[in-house]
Amino acid sequence: MQRLTLSAVAALALVIPAMAQDPGTAMATFIDAQGAEVGSVILAQGGSGVTIVGDLTDQTAGEHGFHFHETGSCDGATGFESAGGHFNPTTHQHGLENPEGPHAGDLPNVTAGEDGIVAVNLTTDTISLTEGDPAYVFDTDGTALVIHAGPDDNVTDPAGNSGDRMACAVIEANTVP
Repeated sequence: MQRLTLSAVAALALVIPAMAQDPGTAMATFIDAQGAEVGSVILAQGGSGVTIVGDLTDQTAGEHGFHFHETGSCDGATGFESAGGHFNPTTHQHGLENPEGPHAGDLPNVTAGEDGIVAVNLTTDTISLTEGDPAYVFDTDGTALVIHAGPDDNVTDPAGNSGDRMACAVIEANTVP
C-alpha cells in the first residue's frame, strides 16, 4: 500500500505542473505611459479563433486602432515602441481591407465612449494560443496588445496611420493558482 501511495504521489508531481497552465487562455493588463493600469482583457482559444474580452478606461472618446505587436514589452518611456511593429509572422501587408493583408496582429478598431471606456469583445482567427501554430503569441520574445490614439485606416502599410501608442499590455498565459 505504501508503495502504491508513493507511486501515486510521484505521478501527481509530474502531472500537476502540466495542468497548472491552460494553453487555451491568456490575459493582458494594460498600462498607460506613466505605468498606471487602465484595463485588462482575457483571451480564449476557441473553434472560431481567439476571443478577446475586457475593457480599458481613460481613453479619448472615438475610434482607436487595436493591434497585437511583435514583442512582449511595454515600456512607457519609449511610447511603447518597445513592443515593436505589428505581429506579422506570415509577412502579409497591413490592413483588414488590404488585399495583400492582413498582419496577424491586425484587429478591428475599438471605440471609447464619452466616458473613456472601451468595451472589447471580438474574435480573431489570425493569432493563436496553441503552441506550434505559426501565429502562436507566446514565441520567445512574447507579444503585446496596443491601443492607439486614432483609428486604423485598415489599408496603409505598415501600421494603418493609427497614431501614437496610448496603452500597452503584455500577453501572459493564464495559470491556475
